[in-house]
Amino acid sequence: MRENGLVNHDEHDDYRSGFCAFVGRPNAGKSTLTNALVGSKIVITSDKPQTTRRAVRGVLSRPDGQLVIVDTPGLHRPRTLLGQRLNDVVREALSEVDVVGFCIPANDKIGPGDRFIAAELQALKAPAVAIVTKTDTVNKQRVAEQLMAISKLGEFIEIVPVSARAGDQVTLLADLLMSRLPAGPQLYPVEMTTDESEQSRIAELIREAALADVRDELPHSIAVTVEEMNPREAGAGDGRPPLIDIFATLHLERSSQKPIILGSGGARLKRIGTDARRGIEALLGRRVNLNLHVAVMGEWQRDPKKLDRLGF
Repeated sequence: MRENGLVNHDEHDDYRSGFCAFVGRPNAGKSTLTNALVGSKIVITSDKPQTTRRAVRGVLSRPDGQLVIVDTPGLHRPRTLLGQRLNDVVREALSEVDVVGFCIPANDKIGPGDRFIAAELQALKAPAVAIVTKTDTVNKQRVAEQLMAISKLGEFIEIVPVSARAGDQVTLLADLLMSRLPAGPQLYPVEMTTDESEQSRIAELIREAALADVRDELPHSIAVTVEEMNPREAGAGDGRPPLIDIFATLHLERSSQKPIILGSGGARLKRIGTDARRGIEALLGRRVNLNLHVAVMGEWQRDPKKLDRLGF
């Protein structure tokens, strides 16, 4: 029976529900794996460090249970107040979950950051599964070497190699994580894949488009806020979904960064808007008129008041 989108399960059945946090250093494949498990894009992805800046929950609903995956920022040695706050987000997430997925890419050697995270995990009550990500980027021998190296990092209930992009062993991982959850009720409606707001997801899609087109230190300096979302009325006889006007701001830290984002004659900003609009229209299921503005918010990564204003 459904009530408010939830299914009432008998208290004696085998239904499980709970939370799993994905942790790892930056660029470990956590977000791509989260999207693969949930079956839709709920977290932006990029090859730039610190792409994930908040704990994003993705919901995997199955007949036997509901797994809520908490994708966290990469744990790292912080250089700014933003970095410190991102690490705090990770540690808070770890304190509230039933199982942890420690993501380590197959195509990188084990480093000090991995050993630091592994040591922190040993002090947790929640069991940890080590996940070797990006196995499609290396050969089988390299995967075997990584599995052996990870086994020496600490005690894990399982070590699972996966490729989120190729779909290899993603279902197996879901089964394993689900088996570690306690018996419990359904937490979210089955049609819900994330509890992130539309506004937050739109801001992230814009930032993803911006990250794809810049390099060096600039990716760290970009933050995005959505200022307004104004649906238009449908025109008479127009059977298409009505257009929605979205106004958003890309915040930078220094005036010298503004010409980089704008590009020659505004070409780069236009390209960012075009790419972001595609993702936003897919998310909303309607046509979008996206208006982007670029503003400078000096050294926002180090200013607590500015971080608060940007939602960090």
